[in-house]
Amino acid sequence: MSSDNNNSGVTFETLEISRPEPNSRVFHVTLNRPSTHNSLTPLFFTELSAAVSSLDADPRCHVIVLASSLSSPFFSSGLHLPSLSSMLTSSSSSPPSPAHASHRLLLSIRSLQDSVSSLERCSKPVLAAVHGGCIGGGVDLITACDVRFCTREAYFSVKEVDVAITADLGTLQRLPTIVGYGNAFEMAITGRRVGAEEAKAMGLVSRVFDSREELIQSVNKIAEEIASKSPLAVTGTKAVLVKSRDTSVDQGLDYVATWNAGMLMSSDLKEAVDAHLKKRKPVFAKL
Repeated sequence: MSSDNNNSGVTFETLEISRPEPNSRVFHVTLNRPSTHNSLTPLFFTELSAAVSSLDADPRCHVIVLASSLSSPFFSSGLHLPSLSSMLTSSSSSPPSPAHASHRLLLSIRSLQDSVSSLERCSKPVLAAVHGGCIGGGVDLITACDVRFCTREAYFSVKEVDVAITADLGTLQRLPTIVGYGNAFEMAITGRRVGAEEAKAMGLVSRVFDSREELIQSVNKIAEEIASKSPLAVTGTKAVLVKSRDTSVDQGLDYVATWNAGMLMSSDLKEAVDAHLKKRKPVFAKL
């Protein structure tokens, strides 16, 4: 892959930005701390927000693939527990009162939530490519993505209940809309491992691949196909789907009508129609 680690002028320590090919419109954000099984530290959350924000604003980027280093047996082992302990200690360090300590912790949690939500807020589609274990905070990450794929040996676990905390970075809010309330409740309350085939059956992942290499190659192919389409249509589709998930049908219809009233008369539409009539591949303008 072609490395774009300095894409935003920043060198990342916990992740890497790259492209399958130098001119590809698909960018990979790869969790890159295999020595810690890609556990999620405060620095990771800061860098994730910066990376996603940079790619969202980059006209070269049409699709993002969230993956992890293939040398790790985990997509992510979840929150880095020593960092979590440090965050709790810091929040309660010499506060004027318990209420002040709680307020500090609230701000810390909201900051982590905002980082995970950056994946959902990103105007470009985000595809998750999961191999190995996807635990705790890893599930928070992938449920904030738009589509999920995995290898046959992948497994998923909402593990927070086993370390005496309530999952608070988005899993309990997003997972029920993906797999249904009953499946989400059972996963969250037991913390058990859900294998790849079960995950596909409940709708957590769309496809299962036999190996890590096949996963990355296939997800790249899907991402490139998406990237070849009108970026205005793709970003509009994501925006409407995300908005409609949390609204009534009438509200969703009103939102998409308003969206298309502003976007429908685009050069992309003219180009798509002309390309179709002339049986050629369309060439769309960058965002």
